[in-house]
Amino acid sequence: MMWIDKGGPIVWILVAYSVIGFSILAGRYLQLLFTRRVKLEQPISQWKESAEKRVVVKLQQKQKRHAHGPELRAAATHLIYNEIKVFETGLKTVSILANTAPLLGLLGTIAGMIKAFQVIENAGGKVDATALAGGIWEAMLTTGVGLAVAIPLLIFLHFLESALARYHWRLQKAAALVLDHHDLESSSVPEVATDEGAVSAI
Repeated sequence: MMWIDKGGPIVWILVAYSVIGFSILAGRYLQLLFTRRVKLEQPISQWKESAEKRVVVKLQQKQKRHAHGPELRAAATHLIYNEIKVFETGLKTVSILANTAPLLGLLGTIAGMIKAFQVIENAGGKVDATALAGGIWEAMLTTGVGLAVAIPLLIFLHFLESALARYHWRLQKAAALVLDHHDLESSSVPEVATDEGAVSAI
């Protein structure tokens, strides 16, 4: 606690950055970790309740209402986004905290250095080197804390975003089971010429 007190209010702000950032990341990671997965190789009828099944069932319902290919793909994109956005809540906040932490630490260092040089000026240049070194050490502390907060936040944010990308790919693969089947059915419909010379599907 001594080094936190010596760092001043900026170090306390950085500690709050760390608590908020890691709380968000831990919550989203555990939420994603305990999200049920299904084996996409199994028949859809055997899937348990999951995000993949919700996407597929809603797409199948739209398909039964004779939704066209572009409309069906747009619906798939929207459904996948709705499933993913729950896990993305707060990640922008973490990104802001991680990117501003070093800058905030640097601000604390500059403020501390200004105070140290003010002491030198007020003392007329006759300042104990030990006291000056202690003041500079306290000023540099905020930069160190800022980096110590930012680096782990960025690393864990990267891992969580990678896990979300894999989860997004699973949902796309599940949706493709309906979309590919729809495209296959559409391409297999025979076409015949009418008396007027136009082309119509049987």
